[in-house]
Amino acid sequence: MEIPKGHYVFGTVKVGERGQIIIPKEAREVFGIKAGDTLIVLGDEKWGIAVTKSDVLEQYAKDVFKKISEANHETE
Repeated sequence: MEIPKGHYVFGTVKVGERGQIIIPKEAREVFGIKAGDTLIVLGDEKWGIAVTKSDVLEQYAKDVFKKISEANHETE
């Protein structure tokens, strides 16, 4: 199976006794994840779990709020 550019399969991880996982080194390198970074864990009962750096999600939120603000100004 060919994986599209920009998408990755990093392998598998095991959940430890305390519910912890280790993010594979290649994934940490690709996404610039370092010790002390804050990650957000999202979940969907159908699709599963997603983990992302908090600054990535923060930028999406800023973009959404900016578009809402712009739309509000256009209707005034």
